[in-house]
Amino acid sequence: MRSIDRVRNIIAGKSVDHLPAQPMVMMFASKYAGIPFIDYTKDGRLMAEAQLRTVEDFDLDCLLTCSDPARELIDIAGEGSVEWFSDQGPAINESRAALTDKSLLKTFKIPDPGGGRMHDRINGIEIMYKHVLGEISIVGWIEGPLALAAELRGINNIMVDMLNDTPFVDDLLDFCTEVAIHYASPQIEAGADTIGMSDAAASMMGAKLYERFLYPRQKRVLTAIKEKHPETITRLHMCGNTDVLIPKMSELPVDIYELDFPADLSNAHSILGPNKLISGNVSTVYDLLEYTPEQVYESARRCHQACGKRHIVNSGCEVSPLTPPDNLKSLIRYSRENKP
Repeated sequence: MRSIDRVRNIIAGKSVDHLPAQPMVMMFASKYAGIPFIDYTKDGRLMAEAQLRTVEDFDLDCLLTCSDPARELIDIAGEGSVEWFSDQGPAINESRAALTDKSLLKTFKIPDPGGGRMHDRINGIEIMYKHVLGEISIVGWIEGPLALAAELRGINNIMVDMLNDTPFVDDLLDFCTEVAIHYASPQIEAGADTIGMSDAAASMMGAKLYERFLYPRQKRVLTAIKEKHPETITRLHMCGNTDVLIPKMSELPVDIYELDFPADLSNAHSILGPNKLISGNVSTVYDLLEYTPEQVYESARRCHQACGKRHIVNSGCEVSPLTPPDNLKSLIRYSRENKP
């Protein structure tokens, strides 16, 4: 069975030869391929090379194009708030946040994904597609509305703004929503069959603030993707403990809920119901990094049992580059030896 068919079938509740495996390998992939991660983030050709090699050698079920939080940010506001490092991805320096002056939001425009760092990811997708020709799932990536808002304004600032300046927050989140919608289509047209959306900061919100500020924007993004590209798989990733958000998240048009290891899988499954697919949530900090391969295998089993038939074997978040390769292989082995 083709990798992409395995993913589509498990989403639809149809038969598969075994569970799909889609661990989040970024820094791990670059290290495995011998490519400094900073180069991986700057050159879509190198990202494609590292992903293709890792997928082939570890028998994974997706090529992942997520890399760092500064693609959309840089194309919108330049590099002034970004710190670059020798062998890790770019990071946002909140003291120099692009929207330290909130009035600058009025000057920002939706960036053209035909150039800059956003286009570099599209180049990577095109290279991947030429190699796999639809055999393996390609996961494009967009920053969710809150994630991009936090990158532009600073995570601490945007959280305070939700209490002190709600009109500004609404305007900023609306802008970030349009950026996300605008960036999804070119990735799909380049060959991505899946669009992952990361809204990592959401786990820092309570249920009321999530429903007020973020849920409507996430719904707009995901609905727009589904309306324009009905066959595209949607994948939502929100780091941390999202237990209190899951009742509202369950209403989103999401095909794959990717839950981090602090989330309670049994609780999530009971709320989402048997027809929603959960990916994850093997711990990247404890299980994959510190456990034995046999323990990792059992961790994957526990997640599968908690999620039921619609499940993708996955890490809770990004696999550390320090993860022993045998531990990742054990995670994959569980998927290959087990059906839904």
